[in-house]
Amino acid sequence: MNPISLIKAKRDKEVLQSAEIEAFIHAYTKGDIPDYQVSAFLMAAFLNGMNDAETQALFNAMLHSGIVVDLSKVAGTKVDKHSTGGVGDKISIPLAPIVAACGVPVPMISGRGLGHTGGTLDKLEAIPNFNVNLNLQQYEQQLAKIGLVMIGQTAEIAPADKKLYALRDVTSTVEFIPFIAGSIMSKKIASGIDALVLDVKFGKGAFMQDEEKAKKLAETLVSIGEQCNKPTVAWLTDMNTPLGKTCGNWLETRESILMLRNEISVPDVEELTLTLAAEMIFLGKKADSFEDGYNKATEVLRNGKAYDKFCEMIQAQGGDLAAVHAADANLYPTPSVEIRAENNGYLQSVDARTVGEVCTLTGAGRLKKEDAVDFGAGIEFHQFVGDYVEKGTLLATLYSHKSTKESLAQTLAEAFTIGTTKSEAASLLKARYWKGEWK
Repeated sequence: MNPISLIKAKRDKEVLQSAEIEAFIHAYTKGDIPDYQVSAFLMAAFLNGMNDAETQALFNAMLHSGIVVDLSKVAGTKVDKHSTGGVGDKISIPLAPIVAACGVPVPMISGRGLGHTGGTLDKLEAIPNFNVNLNLQQYEQQLAKIGLVMIGQTAEIAPADKKLYALRDVTSTVEFIPFIAGSIMSKKIASGIDALVLDVKFGKGAFMQDEEKAKKLAETLVSIGEQCNKPTVAWLTDMNTPLGKTCGNWLETRESILMLRNEISVPDVEELTLTLAAEMIFLGKKADSFEDGYNKATEVLRNGKAYDKFCEMIQAQGGDLAAVHAADANLYPTPSVEIRAENNGYLQSVDARTVGEVCTLTGAGRLKKEDAVDFGAGIEFHQFVGDYVEKGTLLATLYSHKSTKESLAQTLAEAFTIGTTKSEAASLLKARYWKGEWK
């Protein structure tokens, strides 16, 4: 296998054979091909496309670049969830303990920030001493003991994806269905799950801004899951407006903690969380229907059992429970800049793409894969679509140690559109894809 030949073939819009793709991925995983050649391949494929057979070959190569975990000794139907990424998308943090509190084992292997969206691991690591780097034996033992574990990829699980994931982020090749599908499904199937729920986003703050392309991605992901005999359902959700009240690592984690404690109301986050939880509980055979799953998820959220399960996981993985219980807004003291309304009117929209890009530049995200994130950096929203504001009303607070924070605040101000007519926030939940049908 000559990597230059493969790069040239894909550059020239040729179709690669499965064996060629598998050999290329295997060689890269071993370290026999440098990042710069893989970067060239990623861009050539991104620009010229990959057909279904190539996509399947890429998934298979990534899946079998490491081991496929066997969780059959853990009782119950193991169900996970994956989001394609969005601005302010902290859903996994409240979702996983809600589902686990309903008796469904949740083995969740998550990623770090990618592009203009944050990553679950970065948010969890904002909890002091929380360890996302459990080995596979610890992963299985904790799942069997408390029914919930949230970690990053180990060296053994889809190592090709771990390398490609970081490289895609810094080569602007994120928004490509074969890469996204291969990345998501290789690590999910390799992690030992029995079923999967997907949150596939579209809109300004999503990787797939076009709704039809997002539908195609959902169909591709579900098809791969079903081919692996893993029941898989996808929800298509709107990502034109940031999710929830915050964007940034500790800010989002704290918001999730307060929501789990029923101390704040976050309607959009709660709606999406409970919907995905209902699906997971149903697929996990702890509910007779989606509606039954929704009711059970709501019950454990309201009665505090979900928060108790979250704390159980934090303690099991070495996290600072005192910091969780305190949920201190000043855990990471960070300089701030206020963004205020420039005129009277209704807040008509908040551009999620602008918010996500600014949030990354505050230090909450990465511009290159070696970058460290600033746990205290990010954005807090004080007004929401449909609210009436007067000139000078506080719209948002930007937190950053960067010297550019004043100019970032000016850019962030452009994300807010204020007009004379009231706009209602768009419905998050657009469609559900299950067993080959959209509903």
